[in-house]
Amino acid sequence: MGRHTAASGRTLEQKIADAGPTNQRIEPVYLTVARRALEKDGVVSRMARGGLPWYFLSTANASSVDARIAEQLVVHEAVSNIHVNKRVGQALEIAIIRAMRREKYKYFGDFRDLDSHDDSSPYSRIEPPIAIGGRFTDGPVDFIAEVANDWVAIEAKNVRPWIYPTQRDELMPLLRRAVELDVVPVLIARRIPYVTFSEVFRPCGVLMHQTYNQLYPFSAADLAKLAAQKDLLGYHDIRVGNDPDKRLSDFFGKNLPMLVKDARRRFDEHKDLLLMLALGELNYLSFHVELRKRLGIYVDGNYEADDSGLEGPEYDEYLDDDE
Repeated sequence: MGRHTAASGRTLEQKIADAGPTNQRIEPVYLTVARRALEKDGVVSRMARGGLPWYFLSTANASSVDARIAEQLVVHEAVSNIHVNKRVGQALEIAIIRAMRREKYKYFGDFRDLDSHDDSSPYSRIEPPIAIGGRFTDGPVDFIAEVANDWVAIEAKNVRPWIYPTQRDELMPLLRRAVELDVVPVLIARRIPYVTFSEVFRPCGVLMHQTYNQLYPFSAADLAKLAAQKDLLGYHDIRVGNDPDKRLSDFFGKNLPMLVKDARRRFDEHKDLLLMLALGELNYLSFHVELRKRLGIYVDGNYEADDSGLEGPEYDEYLDDDE
């Protein structure tokens, strides 16, 4: 904050949680806890501008804070524009389509006019089915694909926030729809914290791939450059284009086919818990306890914290300031 004068929560997250030394990266939930403690102690202050909280040292010069917020807010509002967001979301979906086409996947969900125009305007979406073999759900996932003699539901989240297990809008529809259609869920997102992987995905057969980049369409290259500028929002991981990189290509070409069989077994064992979590019948902490009882980690009422990190209620508060 001293170097940046004033910063949004996303910028702090990018510069600390995403960019820290390899062995010292702090997950955003801990960053949120620390920032709140600094606010309580009067070290850090906040100011709301443009519907977003901005943070700065309480000793900072007021006019400098105002000027820096105004400078960054212009870029923030541009990247938050609904028309830009739609094209940004489609950039990752297109990369996934191209990866699946290269591997000759059978899949549902596509863009009708992908080869008809450039990405300066959104493409026309063809949604996958919401009914399979007498099973129904309320809305589509991004893709349904046949992999290793099974079917998977793929959801792409080309967004800045890390995907925590309490983010109902980002994660829960995928879990619920995958269970209702009885297809193995797969989440592809920029960043997925260890707690989501270790406490929900791995034991329950949910597959994942982290892109480590946020894709921007070619037509937003100038905006991407501004957003990545280190003295503005500092989103240094933005990559322009909609072609799959080597990691995404390897995920579809090598990793996903090898993982599906074991994921199906775990998914079948615990999809009842996933559905209750997704429907809100279990909160995250109750899900945490029930799953660990089922796995034999919690025995005879011994529900003390294990090595999984912070307990559920801490995660429930993550993102409430910045979203």
